Parts: sequence; structure tokens; C-alpha cells
Amino acid sequence: MPGHGDWRVERSKRNCGRISVFKGREARLNFAVFHILALKGPLTIYETCKEVRTQKGLKQTKYTNVNRRIRALEESNYLEKVGTRKTQAGFQATLYQLTQRAYLVLLLDRIDLNNFIETANQETILATLAALVSHTMT
Repeated sequence: MPGHGDWRVERSKRNCGRISVFKGREARLNFAVFHILALKGPLTIYETCKEVRTQKGLKQTKYTNVNRRIRALEESNYLEKVGTRKTQAGFQATLYQLTQRAYLVLLLDRIDLNNFIETANQETILATLAALVSHTMT
């Protein structure tokens, strides 16, 4: 089919399949923050930073970078404030947790869409179609 190969090259250049929050310079830190909060539950920025620094390739990450990332992820509705915790210094620090949007992003990032399409049963396909159609109508 003429042009078919060109379409594939163009698709791969656009990095299709990767969700935007996991693209670009912030991707590695975003991914680490998401996984840490998914596993550990609500944490303060300081606690999250300490956990980030245990990750390979992120050991030198500065607190200010984690702080900025968490606030940007909150602004994009991937994180939400869920309370406070008293620190050792006696201050109240905000606790952050993942939103449903973040959990969906983590799940979608792990799904092989080709495999899903080829192996999903009719009921799952219909439910997925209904959700997608409902979203596109809003």
C-alpha cells in the first residue's frame, strides 16, 4: 500500500503510545513520583523526595525539583492534597496522593493496546467503547 510505510515512520516519530505526562524531561521524575505514591500512599513532598532519591538515576534529585514537579502534577489533576502531617520540626506538611486520573495513566501506560484489542472479550470491548464514546460526546 503506497504511503503505508511513511505513516508508520511518522507515528513512531510522534512517540505514539506514551502518555504525555511520561514524555519529555520530567518523565522520569513523574513516573517515580507516581509509583512511590501508588505504593506508599499519601506522603509529604519531603518524604516523596527521600523516596525519589532511592531510585536508580535519581539519587541527586533536589528537593526543589520534586517540590516543583508535585505542584505541577497537582495543577494537572494527577495529585491531590489529602491532609497534613506534623513534621519533626513541628510544622504541618501537606500530604499528597494520586488522583483517579493518575491511576488511569499508570494503568494505560502498562497496557499493550494491540494485545488488548486482540484478546479482550466482547463484554470488555463494549464497556470500553461505551466509556470512550461517552467521553467524546462531552
